[in-house]
Amino acid sequence: MIKKEIKDDLLEQLEKQEKYQNYYFVLIENYIKYYYVKRKCQKKKKKKGLRYTVTSGNGFKSEKPNESVQNLMKITTTMLKILDELGLQNPINTSDNSDDDYY
Repeated sequence: MIKKEIKDDLLEQLEKQEKYQNYYFVLIENYIKYYYVKRKCQKKKKKKGLRYTVTSGNGFKSEKPNESVQNLMKITTTMLKILDELGLQNPINTSDNSDDDYY
C-alpha cells in the first residue's frame, strides 16, 4: 500500500466518525511517518537477519543483535497506539507485495 492509500483510508475512517480537528490529522501524518520507518527496519532485518557479525577495533569478531528487530516492535506498538488514540482500525492492507517475505 502506498502513502496515499493508507492516508485516504484513515481519513475516511475519521470522516465517518466526524472527527475534523487538526490533532487527528497530525496523528495520521505521524502514523504515515512511522509506516516508512517500519519499512526501513524491515528491510534492514531482512538484509542482516536477527544477528550480525562485527569486528572490534582489536580485530575480534563478535555477534550483535540486529537493533532493527527491537525497533520494529517499538514502532509497531507506537503505530497501534496512534490508531487506538484515533479510534480507527488498521488500514485495510498495510503491506505491499514487495516485502511479503521479510519475516
